[in-house]
Amino acid sequence: MAPICIFLYIFAFHCITNGASFVNVQCKKESTGEHGQETLLECVVKTAQADPQIRVVTWKKEGVEEPLLVFYRGETTLLPGFSFAQPLWNDRNMNVSLLIRNTTPQDEGIYTCVVMTNVGSESSATHLTVTAKYSMPTVMSKPEKIIKNTEGVLVCESHDGYPQGQLRWFDADNHEWTRSAEMKVEKTETGLFHLSSKLTLRPRSIFSKYTCAVFNASGGKENESTFEILDASQSTGSESGKGLDSASKIVAPLVVIGSLIAGLLLALLIYKKRSQQARRLSTAPLMAGHQGVRTCDSEVEEGDHQDMYKICRDNQV
Repeated sequence: MAPICIFLYIFAFHCITNGASFVNVQCKKESTGEHGQETLLECVVKTAQADPQIRVVTWKKEGVEEPLLVFYRGETTLLPGFSFAQPLWNDRNMNVSLLIRNTTPQDEGIYTCVVMTNVGSESSATHLTVTAKYSMPTVMSKPEKIIKNTEGVLVCESHDGYPQGQLRWFDADNHEWTRSAEMKVEKTETGLFHLSSKLTLRPRSIFSKYTCAVFNASGGKENESTFEILDASQSTGSESGKGLDSASKIVAPLVVIGSLIAGLLLALLIYKKRSQQARRLSTAPLMAGHQGVRTCDSEVEEGDHQDMYKICRDNQV
């Protein structure tokens, strides 16, 4: 009921003063806001009268029934996301600008400010335009690498921009190929736009690179990305290098394993040789102690009688 009472009060004031007013509400006719940022709708009250006092302020957006801001009888009523530009605003402050927090495309439109003072009333309107910068374009290809004079498809995408923009294609000589591309536009839930464009390359496409650029609604270029086209020689070298790289990945482990096996065999051979030398050294003293000495064992050959062996032993003793 409060907004209705305010409007009736303003209407009655106009009738009483018969349209005569000593105030002038001056709002900036065109305003621009950036998505996700704060936006200021500038509006001030001008008067030649001494000691003016503001009694009523209302801010409304075209198409929205409920006022965004209402000042009446010393109290301010606000919708979420809106406020006076000056936090400590009072009825002696002639700056009645509106602040929009976290601006979105839905905030775009016509706003009207109505002001009533002790010396008259007046209104003024401003048009808000919202913009959002498009992301850096990304270019993908099918196949992943495209060679000159072969078929292929380039797909360019850019998102989170507003208002609706355009993706345009250029070759290495800066000749435009946009007419040969197929563009799609999708509006997201946030009101921002997602752009995609598909450029099909024919077998006789001989340019070394293609550039995808994103332009805003005003025709200004915001960002661009370039895709390089390979020569046949580059492709061959690349494939050859890829083959060598694959071969090296296989050969390297085999070389390491072979080296380990060879090292183990060499260590085993050295160990065996040293063991044999140690055995020979250990038997040498025994052999030296028996050189030149005839024993009963040597005198009595295998198969001789035991008594002969006994006689030999008795004689040695």
